[in-house]
This record gives sequence, structure tokens and C-alpha cells, in this order.
Amino acid sequence: MIESVENHNSVVVSGHRGYKSAYPENTLLAFEQAIRLGVDMLEFDLRLTRDQEIVVIHDETVDRTTNGTGRVSDFSLAELKELDAGSWFGDEFEGLKIPTLQELCELLQAYPQTLLNVEIKRGPNAKEAADRAIAMLEEYGYLPRCVFTCFDADVIAHIYDTYQLRTQGFPEQLMSNFRPGPGGTFSKMWAVGISMELLSPKTVEEFQAMGLLAWCYCPDNDKQVYYALGCGATLMTCNDPLPALRIRSQMGTHQ
Repeated sequence: MIESVENHNSVVVSGHRGYKSAYPENTLLAFEQAIRLGVDMLEFDLRLTRDQEIVVIHDETVDRTTNGTGRVSDFSLAELKELDAGSWFGDEFEGLKIPTLQELCELLQAYPQTLLNVEIKRGPNAKEAADRAIAMLEEYGYLPRCVFTCFDADVIAHIYDTYQLRTQGFPEQLMSNFRPGPGGTFSKMWAVGISMELLSPKTVEEFQAMGLLAWCYCPDNDKQVYYALGCGATLMTCNDPLPALRIRSQMGTHQ
């Protein structure tokens, strides 16, 4: 399924941490609302708890997106589930919880066409998080829907070398443990995520010449979406997917 994004005549819209601009990020509500909005792909972040459970949260700590404080890796799953992951965004979202990967997998059973950009967050147990995530996604039959992302080139290489799965990395200056040259990091990548600050027609052309898909993040208004399309990006990961979806519809360009 993920191979469909290789069609250079298509434009794929991905929801960054779900529908991040309108709902608390990385919650089941944000993911479901992004799918209902019409995104082709969900991007989400994975970390391990103290008791080795896989949870969906971006930051190293719970401070920004919950009513708690401390490192995710210092909490058990039961302790994380006691936190409120919604009210920081708005009172109407009080009571939302940090989801587990398994809970997200259950939700996704109703949406078999939705593609998945699975970001393994950097850290000392990132490879273990990748192994556990891949095992669970395989159990659900979701691996054909997945591309795996990390800012750590060692994790990208681990996923590529061990599982032969599709990976998305980033420009060299944004990655840790980057290895240049033949057989290096770029050879382990299927796609490259380019920030709006680094995005240019030249950058896209250079990565495409290396055989990489050129994706971008996060074009969230009309001007940024048109710029991304003009640069040649074929996938847009958006905090607010509405402009990208509307412009794609107007252009008649869909995956």
C-alpha cells in the first residue's frame, strides 16, 4: 500500500500527530478527526514507558501535553494513563489520555486505507522501541501501510538492515549519527522529510536525483502549500491539513 506514494503525479497529505491544529496532538481523537477530514496518512510518535509499553507521545517529557511532569520513560503505563492529555489544549478535551500503540492499531482497523508514518523518537532505547513497534504492527498486518521515521541515522539503518522496511530520514544536518558516502545513511532511506525552512526546488531536485522521495513538513497555509507543490514535494505532513486537502482537490491531484 505504501508504494502508492511513489507516484510522482500524486500529492499525499499526512496529518502531523493527527489533526494537530484543532485537537490535542497524538490522541485517538486527533487521529480519527484527521482521517475523517480526508488525510491519506497519519504521522505519530512512539516512545517506551518504564515497563516497556509503547505509547504515542512526541516529547521526552509529559510536561507540555499533559497535567503531569517528568520523563515518559520514568512512568509506567498505568501511571501515564492517570494523566490528562487533553485539557492543556482546551477545557473541552479534558480527560483524553495518552494512547498506546495497540489502542491506535485498534482504531485503525476501521480505516484500512490510511497510511502510517511511524516516528521512533530518539533515545537510548529507540531501537528496542522500533523492534516492539514493528512486531505489533506486523501482528495487525499493518506493515504494508507503514514508513518508519527517525532523526537518528542508526535507528534508520537498524530498521532498514534488519527488516528491509521503508524509512524516512532527514537532511544530513538534522540527523544524529549520520554516515555519508556510498552505503551510508542516504542509502538506507526511501524518503526524506524536508522542513519548510530547508525546502527549495534545488533541494528537492538533489534528493530526487539520489533516488529519494522528497517530502516536506509542515505547510499549513495556502502560501506554504503552493510553495511546497511548486518545489516538487510529493507528500506534505501538515499540522492543519485543510489547506493542502482543499488545494489538492482544486488541482484534481490525489494519490
